[in-house]
Amino acid sequence: MARTAIATDSNSGITQSQAKELGVFVLPMPFFMRGKIQFEDIDLTQEQFYEILAEDAAVSTSQPSPGDLMDFWNKILEEYDDIVYIPMSSGLSTSCDTATVLSEDYEGKVQVVNNQRISVTQQQSVLDAKKMANRGVAAKDIKAILEEDALDASIYIMVDTLKYLKKGGRVTPAAAMIGTVLNIKPVLTIQGEKLDAFEKARGVKQAKKAMIKAMKKDMDKRFAKERAAGIMGLHIAYTANDKEVIDGWIVEVKEAFPDFEVDAHPLSLSVACHIGPGSLALACCKKITV
Repeated sequence: MARTAIATDSNSGITQSQAKELGVFVLPMPFFMRGKIQFEDIDLTQEQFYEILAEDAAVSTSQPSPGDLMDFWNKILEEYDDIVYIPMSSGLSTSCDTATVLSEDYEGKVQVVNNQRISVTQQQSVLDAKKMANRGVAAKDIKAILEEDALDASIYIMVDTLKYLKKGGRVTPAAAMIGTVLNIKPVLTIQGEKLDAFEKARGVKQAKKAMIKAMKKDMDKRFAKERAAGIMGLHIAYTANDKEVIDGWIVEVKEAFPDFEVDAHPLSLSVACHIGPGSLALACCKKITV
């Protein structure tokens, strides 16, 4: 039986230490900060990232260089026969397309999954892939299964400040100013391909209600069959929030969905870069049972 490695990027939210515990590999994503490249969870912690962000320093995301990606794969292939590589959604970055092109030189030893996921939903795909690899499922079959169920996921994100959406050109300066005065908390959604506006809420309380209402609709209609079968996962994510705020959000979600276990994870820095600190998210995705 071939030894298949499961690899992903740090957009999954899996840290280097967690990767070792899980037996998977994580490629750190690069960021341009203060005029130089820094790598997530290597020379850039979550705390350092938000400290720099608070200073209004120029921060931008980047994709891994082809050389870094191939070095990452080559090192893994010294110990494994093949790799299932799960990058962030191709709708949110070109890194998936770049990886797919580079993998063509590996004669099938690197299977790049166009999984259409990010953060906690991408993380679930990594866990599912690892379980399948442990059961002896072939790399190409793991790729096919993950891509077949790629869109069986949903994410809603409340943005606490309009500052970073304004910086990224997603809202105009005038709209940001009015939104701040009116205490507007945009709720965004990620449904596979890209980050989109979902609803404008007045205050955090209304934004939370909007996310829970949207998730209940998804669970009751879109994922009703999967929920009944017990194969839907429910997750909370956040950017640089107080523990009390996170714990309170967990309680609210558990009260709304008493039949689910709920876990909480920091949002990947590639998302945080565009929405800033203080954000809360609610996500669900189908678990693979092969």
